[in-house]
Amino acid sequence: MAGVEYTAVGGDSYTENLIGTLLAIFGNLLVSIAVSIQKYSHVTLAGTKDPRAFYRTKTWWCGLALTVLGEAANFVSYAFAPLSLIAPLNAVSVIASSILGFIFLREKWKPKEFLKRYVLSFLGCILTVAGTYLFATFGPNYHQKLTAENIVKQVVGWPFLLYVLLEIITFCLLLYFYKQRNANYLVVILLLVALLGSVTVITVKAVAGMLVLSVQGTMQLNYPIFYVMFVCMVATVVFQATFLSQATHLYNSSMIACVNYILSTSFAIVAGAIFYLEFNHEDILHICMFLLGCFSCFLGVFLITKNRKRLKAFEPYVTMDMSQGNEGIPTIHDKGWRAVQPDYNGSFSYGALVNNDSVVPATLPEPDHDQLAVTPSPTAAPYSSADLKND
Repeated sequence: MAGVEYTAVGGDSYTENLIGTLLAIFGNLLVSIAVSIQKYSHVTLAGTKDPRAFYRTKTWWCGLALTVLGEAANFVSYAFAPLSLIAPLNAVSVIASSILGFIFLREKWKPKEFLKRYVLSFLGCILTVAGTYLFATFGPNYHQKLTAENIVKQVVGWPFLLYVLLEIITFCLLLYFYKQRNANYLVVILLLVALLGSVTVITVKAVAGMLVLSVQGTMQLNYPIFYVMFVCMVATVVFQATFLSQATHLYNSSMIACVNYILSTSFAIVAGAIFYLEFNHEDILHICMFLLGCFSCFLGVFLITKNRKRLKAFEPYVTMDMSQGNEGIPTIHDKGWRAVQPDYNGSFSYGALVNNDSVVPATLPEPDHDQLAVTPSPTAAPYSSADLKND
């Protein structure tokens, strides 16, 4: 686009790419470690029945501090490297979470069980690392100076205006089907998240770039476009969190992580190509190798998340209370998502197959044939409809 200033491909460009890539990797690693530390804090409190709240523990605050530091590193990385290079690096957090989860499980497996359970995760990690190397090596190297004038020129340019128009139409259609037609499909919800995310990454890069230039001495905070981008960034992040929260109430977290990574990364790459023109000076070979690396990361994340444990769905069961003499009172338990069928503790339970080979069967008394042969009197009062309903 005419009038937009770029940095030539050279030492400065590769240095900026390296700084941005290392910051993003460092930030994603810190976030993964922080989440594991906070989860460890919750599990420790639950296991020891500590009456303290989670926010009164040192480990939880340590995790929160690492989260803030990691997100700050991710934020600054957008000012140095292209969107197309930073967005796929979220796969680093998936790999780190998988490894940390394996370490914190502390389970003992036989070799065959270990290979059967974790071979897909190892294969996914290998594919993700290989893909990360490919798109980091063959990613775009041209950089636009993120001054307020350049950002305004890109905002009013026809490629971005057309992209925003198509995105608004698509978002409204998806939101209509989601709210009015009850289309609570995972793809629909995460497409809404990805469409908002494409605007988020554009605004994050603009805000981060103008802040870095201001720190370096070229003041950009006195331009209205900075505050417009900042408000759009905050608003889209809030709405993304809302839709993601709704998705977690309906679907498995591993499936959400996989689909959300694929959709959000794809839309972020498209947004970077349209708004910041990141692929305008790249040849076909570099673009193809970059796309191959992204596809390898997508497949690797899919294999990693596919192998995670899933929560068992709630299964209704029946218990019979034998505390009141010999008259058992059956109770049907058919509600509750995370309820667990209780073990035998003095009451009979039905609905589960339990191995009771070690239990000696009780001897039933033989029935009296004379009592069985007695014919009920025709004058006996039949059951009323109210009695039948009570039974």
